[in-house]
Amino acid sequence: ALASESSVSLAGGPSWNVLLGRRDRRTANQGGANTSLPSPFENLTNLTQKFTNVGLNVNDLVALSGAHTFGRAQCRTFSPRLFNFSNTGNPDPTLNTTYLATLQQICPQGGSGFTVTNLDPTTPDTFDNNYFSNLQTNRGLLQSDQELFSTSGAPTIAIVNNFSANQTAFFESFVQSMINMGNISPLTGSNGEIRSNCRRPN
Repeated sequence: ALASESSVSLAGGPSWNVLLGRRDRRTANQGGANTSLPSPFENLTNLTQKFTNVGLNVNDLVALSGAHTFGRAQCRTFSPRLFNFSNTGNPDPTLNTTYLATLQQICPQGGSGFTVTNLDPTTPDTFDNNYFSNLQTNRGLLQSDQELFSTSGAPTIAIVNNFSANQTAFFESFVQSMINMGNISPLTGSNGEIRSNCRRPN
């Protein structure tokens, strides 16, 4: 959480006070992470359900997805969209055709799944609201990104439009949603421990 705040702030995004003193488990839970965390291949129904399951709402979903305004993704996280979306043998119809052609050059069929490209093709190293403008022009890299804007009748569309038009609104919502995420299912009593060193168990 501390590293996230520093990364966002250094890249031009908002700053906030990270709440410290949370109890952590003494062991990791890979199985839980694999089933509970959203994947880049999920539709909006599944994404919304996974957020609801941990007490987060659609505003949190859209705001936290905005973290994809910087960073990179490997071809294997989106290549099915380029050539065989949902086993149709065709690209994802929601992909901007010019952007599709660019991505097909970066990630050719049969190429390395570990090649990386920018999550945000416009300002890839800056934390801003261009992620949402990209969705409006069908240039969301991951399926889970574009679903926020291209799912017909979805409540997320209005939120995307708002964040695209108003960066301050996005920043304010992002900060609150990061705090909300940090407060998911805290351990209490004698469960877990408050780490004296964030990088390892006591």
